[in-house]
Amino acid sequence: MSDHATQRKIINATPQQCFDVITDFESYPEWAKDVKSVSVLATDESGLGGDVRFRAAAMGRSTTYTLRYYYGSNPLRIAWRQIEGDITKKIEGEYEFIPVDNGMKTEVAYHLAADLAILIPGFVKRRAESRIVRAALEALSARIDSAATA
Repeated sequence: MSDHATQRKIINATPQQCFDVITDFESYPEWAKDVKSVSVLATDESGLGGDVRFRAAAMGRSTTYTLRYYYGSNPLRIAWRQIEGDITKKIEGEYEFIPVDNGMKTEVAYHLAADLAILIPGFVKRRAESRIVRAALEALSARIDSAATA
């Protein structure tokens, strides 16, 4: 059974700016601390990443997984599902970008569910998922802030 983590954060950027940073997969190693490399294997009809392979640091080792992305609008949304992984059986998630402050800021909601192929205690897994979600939102906010001041 999957554990789920959800967190929300207000970011000082428009929903489109947030969406643009999240869909620039090749740049993840520049700002997402645990992501070591990214390869876009397939794109959708609009040129956005469809199947994307990641190599990341996880639990003291390197892991590789491929996610399939789905996009929505009203509000902007990006969802994913794992199609291949070495230490994970399942990764599903979603970013939702909700305009606030007349669209000048964004409430980013991040949902994550994961199942590992290795057994670890539930409380350790839940703590890790929560840390991953919180770190992802903080890194996204920092990336957007650094782009705004550049």
